[in-house]
Amino acid sequence: MRKGEIHNKGEISLQRIIDEIKKNPRINEVGAITCFIGIVRGKGKNGSRVKKLEFEAYEEEANKVLSKICEEIIEKNGVIDVHIHHNVGTLNVGEDIVYVVVAGEHREETFQALREAVERFKKEAPIWKKEHTEKGSYWVTNI
Repeated sequence: MRKGEIHNKGEISLQRIIDEIKKNPRINEVGAITCFIGIVRGKGKNGSRVKKLEFEAYEEEANKVLSKICEEIIEKNGVIDVHIHHNVGTLNVGEDIVYVVVAGEHREETFQALREAVERFKKEAPIWKKEHTEKGSYWVTNI
């Protein structure tokens, strides 16, 4: 499994990512694993009810960007492992969009690294979101 990767819905689970992190040879240094799970919200940017979201990615480039973010954050003091896994395709309200998981020596390092990973992938990865609402469909910038 790559540390950063695009998946079709159902191809990856949070438990599988955590299991992979626990295989890290440095797991004995880990005191905390934190995660961010982005899910489909039922209210759109324009305030209308969301029916579904559609995610597309320039997959090859997105995989490179997500992996690069993970590798750069791992270099920070106290961070042992980082994974970012983003789903593409059509997702319904309540379904998981993205998993960001960080393992580190202490919770503070993992919280900081988790926030950085989330903010960076949203700005840097070529992933696009289309909102389908009761009032129409539109592409959303700055996912």
